[in-house]
Amino acid sequence: MAPAQTKNLVNESLAGLVLDGRLTTDLLVGFLRNEVHKVGVKKIVLGLSGGIDSALSAFLAACAMGPENVHAICMPYRLSNPQSEADAREVAAACGIEYEVVEITPQVDAYFERFPDADNLRRGNKMARERMTILYDQSAAHGALVVGTSNKTELLLGYGTLFGDMASAVNPIGDLFKTQVRQISRHVGVPGDVIEKAPSADLWVGQTDEEELGLTYAEVDAILHYLIDHRYNRLEIIELGFPEEVVDGILRLIQRSQYKRRLPLIAKVSHRTIDRDFRYARDWGV
Repeated sequence: MAPAQTKNLVNESLAGLVLDGRLTTDLLVGFLRNEVHKVGVKKIVLGLSGGIDSALSAFLAACAMGPENVHAICMPYRLSNPQSEADAREVAAACGIEYEVVEITPQVDAYFERFPDADNLRRGNKMARERMTILYDQSAAHGALVVGTSNKTELLLGYGTLFGDMASAVNPIGDLFKTQVRQISRHVGVPGDVIEKAPSADLWVGQTDEEELGLTYAEVDAILHYLIDHRYNRLEIIELGFPEEVVDGILRLIQRSQYKRRLPLIAKVSHRTIDRDFRYARDWGV
């Protein structure tokens, strides 16, 4: 397929992902406020990376709970891009939330002194999980819930670290594709330079999400929109004009990462097994 045809096909799909900014924001703010209050707390803790996803979660949290009840933490590593911390500070200032920097370099480097041959994947996973242990410790210190920052595209592709950046108590943006995160971020007032910057987990120098994926988020979201929201099968999506190898690659990522999107499996030996037969809604009895 010619580049112009691919672009048109992607644009047609993304047109179906356009959201009502005000309605969606009100829904997400209400969801966050209700779910936090159900647990019996009034505060939120979240990691602020300087990227668009955590920025949107921060803005929604500030709207839901009031800026004074949101504690954001930036957790840089010594190889992190300094601009990420600067962007995180800009986001915190823009929505008026409390902000703190906690370096993860000492503990990460101490661990890998024992494993100097560890590759970037292991190091990146360790950093993501180190950051989450800090967030959960701070949630205990502040009497707060940890709010997630993983979007729908990342969750479907498994593009995240299990018990790392994918962990949270409640996630307001997990049903928004990356392109929708950009849309709602513009609506709520996330700084423009944060919206437009190249998405990156900032786990090592020069790392970008789209370079690792080999596709733009627009291209991925176009296919996921048909595949997930409209339940198209593989052949139907290919018949639309999307390249077969791209469709198959995305399907593989979804299938291989299914384990990341569910609670740990529990072997069933009784009549009422947790998460199968014993599945009360979280708000029963609250």
